[in-house]
Amino acid sequence: MPALVDKETRLLCQGMTGWAGTYHTDRMIQYGTAVVAGVTPGKGGTTHIGVPVFNGVAEAKSATGANASIVFVPPANAGRAMLEAIEAEMPLVVVVTERVPVLDMVRVREALVGSRTRLIGPNSQGILAPEICKIGVMATDRARRGPIGVASRSASLTSEVVSQLTAAGLGQSTTVGIGGDPVHGIGFAECLDLFFKDPDTEGVVLIGEIGGAEEQEAARYIREAGLKKPVVALIVGRAVPAQCRMGHAGALTARPSDDADSKIKALQDVGVVIAASAHLVGTAMSEAFARRAA
Repeated sequence: MPALVDKETRLLCQGMTGWAGTYHTDRMIQYGTAVVAGVTPGKGGTTHIGVPVFNGVAEAKSATGANASIVFVPPANAGRAMLEAIEAEMPLVVVVTERVPVLDMVRVREALVGSRTRLIGPNSQGILAPEICKIGVMATDRARRGPIGVASRSASLTSEVVSQLTAAGLGQSTTVGIGGDPVHGIGFAECLDLFFKDPDTEGVVLIGEIGGAEEQEAARYIREAGLKKPVVALIVGRAVPAQCRMGHAGALTARPSDDADSKIKALQDVGVVIAASAHLVGTAMSEAFARRAA
């Protein structure tokens, strides 16, 4: 069974009737994901691209048995959409929306404490279990079923790494975009815990970057739990000047520990293999597998 999603995943889409929601929901349906409902306030009782639309998440969940949600709601209202899903006790919520106000995300993080919801994102490209389920906007043309779990802060690098793993004959068990914002749902440490417990995952790739403490939290988790499977990490942004943002809001070197070198050292100290460059991740994982088999 892949981490987070499986063949039993029943998805509802908050904001499905907008342009982005329509386009990506249709692509998820074509991939084989069971999309059972859309949620757009004021449009309940209608259908859209063959999917029933409801006014609220709790109503849609009760009527369809949905156990996962994806949020395509614009930034100003995305926080409220997440809170509604948490209040409805939706087990899994994936948020694609970018530029959600930080204060809104602080409220969402508070609501998650003690809840039954696991949040992915915001600013996430979603979750992909190849040939099983897609929730989000990830490219699927190079994804293949395999034993490598991928957790990433970068959308573009995820596509590159997935392509390399497939070309190396490894493939992916589950790929998770944790999101590029400073305040978000699950991070690298929780992804490692999921992958280490998943029998379908035999190795893990972490795609990190400057800013925040995700990589250090991953190192702390490995130090406490042990390195149970080979882990390869790519940390980008080595040449970014201090106090400079790279790309999205979370990639900002605000403190000395936010830089790439500090993150690389923390991971190396617990046995993680560091890929020297973005084009060497597949090779690094293949070599890690070879060493394990020797």
